[in-house]
Amino acid sequence: MTVFAGEGLACLRGERAVFARLSFRVEAGGVLLLRGANGSGKSSLLRCMAGLLAPMAGSLTWDGEAVLRDVESHRRRLRFLGHLDAVKAALTVAEDLALHQQLHGLRDPAAIGDALSRLGIDPLAGLPTRLLSAGQRRRVALARLLAAPAPLWLLDEPTNALDDDGVRRFAGIVRDHCIAGGIAVIAAHGDPGIAGDVLSLADYVPRPMDPAA
Repeated sequence: MTVFAGEGLACLRGERAVFARLSFRVEAGGVLLLRGANGSGKSSLLRCMAGLLAPMAGSLTWDGEAVLRDVESHRRRLRFLGHLDAVKAALTVAEDLALHQQLHGLRDPAAIGDALSRLGIDPLAGLPTRLLSAGQRRRVALARLLAAPAPLWLLDEPTNALDDDGVRRFAGIVRDHCIAGGIAVIAAHGDPGIAGDVLSLADYVPRPMDPAA
């Protein structure tokens, strides 16, 4: 069974230690929910998990193999959704998803249609993204997860700007992703509408005498 794990992770932001001695383990089909106050390091941890930020200490592994040994392979197996939706204002919704597919070496119009339908934005396919509301743009960003699938989803506050219907649809695609053997790591302040193991970053704040502090 596929396992994504971290052991003894520590992270610096500027001159400040954000967290230290942090470990996690999530298996195929699992959801890991990251909890913590603003500035507790949720986004930094996700960036470490994505190979975008090297941890100050500790290790990340995928099926027992060190992620940092082959970062490019690791990035190909994941999809990262940050705070910004990053939709392209000059493109229509469908064109934005097609571009996202191209960046991952894919061309699958049927998958785009399915993604739009699953997120409830198929009527918006031909509309320029600059005309969308914040919640609609968030749905487009989430639709990318379905248009270009990958086994590992790293999602930072994915339900921001979503209404109740959007949250339900999001929960549904995460459940289906995990049923199919995928892994989701989700940073959220509120209830993202799904169940999973909870990792509280408050438990890993460096103490005054901690070498990482």
